Amino acid sequence: MKVIIYTDGSARGNPNGPGGYGTRLEYTDTNGNLHVREYSAGYVKTTNNRMELMAAIAGLEALIKPCDVDLYSDSQYLVRAFNDHWIDNWIKKGWKRGKNSPVLNVDLWKRLLKAKEMHNVRFIWVKGHDGNPGNERCDQLATAAADGDNLLIDEGLNNE
Repeated sequence: MKVIIYTDGSARGNPNGPGGYGTRLEYTDTNGNLHVREYSAGYVKTTNNRMELMAAIAGLEALIKPCDVDLYSDSQYLVRAFNDHWIDNWIKKGWKRGKNSPVLNVDLWKRLLKAKEMHNVRFIWVKGHDGNPGNERCDQLATAAADGDNLLIDEGLNNE
């Protein structure tokens, strides 16, 4: 099954402005019917990279069967961690990067590695905020999910 996940780590989680994150999954079943699942974490005070990681985890943890996944993110940090094999180097170095500075959010990176384990995931960077159609779609869909009522509970992420 092919699944498309749109994430936005700065999606509106409350009516007062940026915060929280949204995740939208799209997939087609064996009969050709399109299905959509949307998640929001409501309002979360944290860094954008952390929110983008949580949005990606939310999408992957929601998948029960192994899938081919295209995961769209405007976070270079998230996408390059896998496409440029940063994460492999971090693990080899004991989660250190650069001049031995620690990798932030290691608990979430480990959780993301576990969530992607059974899937064939392609991480796709959509350059943000420049009229890029891929980013506009990502931004709109994930923000709409964040504005919805389908909240995730306490960063458990797999609760609907």
